[in-house]
Amino acid sequence: MNNNDSLRQQLQAGADALALGLSDAQVSLLMDFLALLQKWNKVYNLTAVRDPQEMMTHHLLDSLAAVAPLRRHVAALQQQGGAPTPVRLLDVGSGGGLPGVVFAICCPDVDVSCVDTVGKKAAFIQQAAVALKLRNLHGVHARVETLTTPFDIISCRAFASLPDFVTWSRAALAAPHGVWLAMKGKHPEDEIVALPDDVKVFHVEQLVVPGLDAERCIIWTKPV
Repeated sequence: MNNNDSLRQQLQAGADALALGLSDAQVSLLMDFLALLQKWNKVYNLTAVRDPQEMMTHHLLDSLAAVAPLRRHVAALQQQGGAPTPVRLLDVGSGGGLPGVVFAICCPDVDVSCVDTVGKKAAFIQQAAVALKLRNLHGVHARVETLTTPFDIISCRAFASLPDFVTWSRAALAAPHGVWLAMKGKHPEDEIVALPDDVKVFHVEQLVVPGLDAERCIIWTKPV
């Protein structure tokens, strides 16, 4: 078995453990994205992680762990009729497209924009959207503070402290139903305490990442 086959098996096993029900086409897209990430990383330094095996666990599977919670929230939004179709998600400081590209592949009914201040990272997202034929994926080269287009969900992964994340991206949050989805490691008690008075945490969701022995959670917040 070559390395690619073994990585695909690991990805499939991880997706199954997370009960994501991904199609073969979606698994292939995730593998194609991993190949793109490896290729562009040599030139553009998108991530400090170089090893394909580590990229699989620390990036792809780590991002996949947030897909089921995202799907649940999107379904609830659509049920309430509070959000447009498709639901619009902004992934802040997306870097190499994590978790934004993974969300776009696994949630085709979500329109994903990945914003980064580094031009080459935004260009990589655009390239990934073309190469993977993902019409629901967009790369945006900008500072998040300058965005005012309303998004239903604003996500980040290892981007900034919670107070900075919500403050910088606030102008882009759709009212009144918009929420922030922040992927974190250990429960960030200090950051939660430091949140602005008019922002509240409404759910802390523990995540289990297949093949990764590390604490992970999503901090869901919204304006009061």
